Amino acid sequence: MTDGANSTDGATYAWAPPEPKKRKNRSGLWIGIPAGATAVALLAASFVLIAPGASVAGVQIGGLTAGAAAQAISDRLANTSIAVESPAGSVTVTGAELGATVDAQAIADKAFSENPMWKPSSWFPEGTGVAINVDPAKAAAALRDLAPDTYKAPVDATVAYDAGSQSYVATPAQPGEGIDPAAVTAALQSAFDAGTVNTTAQAGVVPVEAPVTTEEADAAVAQLNGILDNAGFYVGDERTVPVDRATAASWLTITPDGTGDFAISADEAAIQQAVAGLPAAVDRGAVNADVIVDKGGEVIHTNTEGQTGRALGDTTGIAAAFASQLAEGNGRFALTVSETPFETTKTERWIDVNLSTQTTTLWQNGQVYRSWSISSGAGEHATHTGEFRIGWKTSMQDMGCVPGYDYCTKDVPWVSYFNGDEGFHGTYWHNNFGTPMSHGCINMTISAAKELYDWAYRGTEVSVHY
Repeated sequence: MTDGANSTDGATYAWAPPEPKKRKNRSGLWIGIPAGATAVALLAASFVLIAPGASVAGVQIGGLTAGAAAQAISDRLANTSIAVESPAGSVTVTGAELGATVDAQAIADKAFSENPMWKPSSWFPEGTGVAINVDPAKAAAALRDLAPDTYKAPVDATVAYDAGSQSYVATPAQPGEGIDPAAVTAALQSAFDAGTVNTTAQAGVVPVEAPVTTEEADAAVAQLNGILDNAGFYVGDERTVPVDRATAASWLTITPDGTGDFAISADEAAIQQAVAGLPAAVDRGAVNADVIVDKGGEVIHTNTEGQTGRALGDTTGIAAAFASQLAEGNGRFALTVSETPFETTKTERWIDVNLSTQTTTLWQNGQVYRSWSISSGAGEHATHTGEFRIGWKTSMQDMGCVPGYDYCTKDVPWVSYFNGDEGFHGTYWHNNFGTPMSHGCINMTISAAKELYDWAYRGTEVSVHY
């Protein structure tokens, strides 16, 4: 009898254990992972670190990031110590106390850009020089505190209002004395360049300038007096409501900031008192003009100046706006007004002299205003014809009475010249009007000459003809 377990037909018998499967070797993978990570890390570091051997002012920054390098450079500067020999003896000050700084981040960034670790050809570069900046005020304060016996405080220039001159005046600054900060700064720079953390400096006593100089105070005075010169409320270019200098100064407060600037502030409440009276000072009605013109319409005399009417209106906000403007140094406050135009009355005047009829006629607005008989020049002294204008006038004058004239007439009244030495005048030595009698002038009765004198302004046209 056959049994399936013993068959030789190729079947697998249950009692025969199967051959174990061959396991894969993974040791290479486990060994390789740490080595690969290290390589990646090193590669990554080469892109952020500065090349080995790089230094700045003796500070080794190779193998550091730019940020760490910047901090190292700043720390070195802050901790550099200077033993200062001065008239007060020896004192020691650090870079930090002097307010010394460098642009460490920019220097470190430059060092990395020029000397990255990934670029082997740039490894072990030369050191880089660095310019130090020292805070003058902080350095002076540090040296003053360390050697108070050598220090004499400067006196700031000041600005104040002088009631006597009604102007702002400056009191000049006075220099002080102290240890020379330039010598200390130079020693710090030399030490930093050499890469040392300790050095010495020989420093004498030098003048210490006041923070607020005379020049700065003078500039503030010029600005303030400019305010006083022009202070007021303006309509156009007209200072309609002036503000006197003392009042303007009483509105202002001058506050020095200790560094040379003088801040200006203004009292809005005090300005408001002046603003309250503005309408009464600014508002006015229009005034019509009254003028005398020639035949061409040109004004030869103004009897009444025309004046535009104006009204200020609401004054809300003016005080605040003016206070702000004064703080900026401007004392001219422009007012906004509504205006009413004026009208102009024109009176045309001119004079006609007819030598044929021996008459003088005053014309006004195209109508005869007055007409009189006259005596013009006779014979070789005939009055010249032509178009002239009234020029020089005098209420009384001697005529002739000088070498070169063949006559002398004293106290000739109401003379109005129109052509050189030819003019209208009153006549007391004859009464023969209507007949040529003169040396070229127009003889008139005294009353007629006076009326013409008053009526004809300089520039009045005179037409002389036959």
